[in-house]
Formats: sequence, structure tokens, C-alpha cells
Amino acid sequence: MMGSWKHCLFSVSLISALIFVLVYNTELWENKHFLRAALSNASLLAEACHQIFEGKVFYPTENALKTTLGEATCYEYMVRSHYVTETLSEEEAGFPLAYTVTIHKDFGTFERLFRAIYMPQNVYCVHLDQKATAAFKDAVKQLLSCFPNAFLASKMEQVVYGGISRLRADLHCLEDLVASEVPWKYVINTCGQDFPLKTNREIVQYLKGFKGKNITPGVLPPEHAVGRTKYVHQELLDHKNSYVIKTTKLKTPPPHDMVIYFGTAYVALTRDFANFVLQDQLALDLLSWSKDTYSPDEHFWVTLNRIPDTKQNKPTGRASRSEGIAC
Repeated sequence: MMGSWKHCLFSVSLISALIFVLVYNTELWENKHFLRAALSNASLLAEACHQIFEGKVFYPTENALKTTLGEATCYEYMVRSHYVTETLSEEEAGFPLAYTVTIHKDFGTFERLFRAIYMPQNVYCVHLDQKATAAFKDAVKQLLSCFPNAFLASKMEQVVYGGISRLRADLHCLEDLVASEVPWKYVINTCGQDFPLKTNREIVQYLKGFKGKNITPGVLPPEHAVGRTKYVHQELLDHKNSYVIKTTKLKTPPPHDMVIYFGTAYVALTRDFANFVLQDQLALDLLSWSKDTYSPDEHFWVTLNRIPDTKQNKPTGRASRSEGIAC
């Protein structure tokens, strides 16, 4: 009786083990392409580390970062490309960020930028230049389809370097982002050739240090930049070569007696300030005045962020905005 019971238990254990092995091997077979890529990356990285510890120079024969989506599923792609799929800390969860990314070429570069800045608690708006190739547009759309918190801008511009269209591209994304349900604290504008030097948590900690102030570095107009807003400029749109030309026609003074500042086109802005930019008459008037200036994105943000408060005609959110001077 005892021997029969032991035999039965052994048979059940054996069958269970065989079923487990069968299911495991089936899953391995279904994910063979994903596993092969992951193992290939791991092997290459291990070899690189070994060579470095040996004091040798390592020259990979191929790109170790197999990032192109291709025929892989979104899950395979995200794991193979080492995307972060869970929020890494409570601090980051409580301080989501928004990004605008303006791109027109070099999908591989954009792909690596997106992977580097991606976090599931953040939100991302990508502006695709209308003159980008169809293949590039399709690749970007395919990538973004894998991420519920990333999307294309609802309006697209044919961007001209130095023209108002470049600023409008950021503003289109800004308009979409303020409508997002993600409670982001700051929006950071980037282009396809950017790359972060800090982790998301380091960026969050840095921004928290500004305590609700905007980051818009700038100065009063240097001599070489005066002509950018002194004379009328025009965008000339051509399918192959679009550019901005300077005319001899003088512009009218800035609206509302604004003092024009010049600075970087790349900034970090609070949500309150974003709403001010999109809704306040001062901002709308400056945008209209700037449409025929050169590189208006280099004076638009910084000028608005330096308008002092007034007791009369004080627009919503002005207090948060005026405190946001950071150079």
C-alpha cells in the first residue's frame, strides 16, 4: 500500500514537471527572436566589460543597441530596448514632467533620445515637421503607438530654421500638453538632436529646487542680435530649401512697451506659465508681433518671463510667472 502511494506521488510529480517543461519551452519558442536579441546584447556587453577589465580597447563589430522596432511586438521592443516601464521612485511619481520633441530627420537619433527621457509617469508630445519623409513619419508613428503617454502634436508646421514656424511647433505641443490629464509640473522642450546628461530623478530634483520658477536664461539684446527684432523678416517656403530673409523694413515697437530679452530657445516652464503663454493677451500680442522676427523662440519665452507684475490688468497666473526669473 505504501509502495503504491509513493509510486502514484512520483508519477504525479513527473507529469507535473513534464508539463512545466513543455509550457516553458513553448513560451521560449514563441519569444525566440526577443530572447536571441537580448542574449546577443548581454553577450556583447559582457565581452566589452571583460576587455575593459583586461585593459584592452574594445571595438564592437556591430551596434550593441538593437533599437529599431521592425516586426517585433511593442512588448518585445520595450524590453529589448531597455525601456523603463515602472516609476522608479515616489519622488518621481509625485513630480511628472512633460516633454515636447520637434523632429524632422534621423529616426535612430530620435529613438535613442526618446528611450533616454521616457518614464511612464511623464507625458510626451512629438511635433513632426511636415517636410519630413513619409518613411520617417511612419517610423515615428509606429514607435509612439507603443506608449499611451506619448502622442503626435495635433497641428503640424513646415518648420523653417529661424522662423516663426519653429516657435509655433513648440506652441502646438504646449497646447496639447496643457489639455493632458497627466498632472505634470514642468514642460521641457527639446529637438531630435538633444540627449539628456541626467537621469529623470536628477532632473526632477533640479527642477524642484526652483520652487515653481521657470528656467528661461537670457540677457538684454546683445549688439549682434538687435537686428533680429528691429527689421522685418520673412519665411520663404520651398520644398527643398526653406529659409528666412531679412528685409530693410523697420518693425513697429514691441507691444505693451515690452522690453525684449534674448536667450536660449530651450526652456523649462511651469504649467501655470504654459497657460499664461497660451491664453494671456500680452503673450498673444507678443506672438503676433514676433511672427516676422528672426528666431523668435530665442526672445519669446525669456521676454514673457521677465514682464514685471502690474496691479491693473493682472492676468491669471501672473504671480507664478513673474517669480520665474532664472538665469
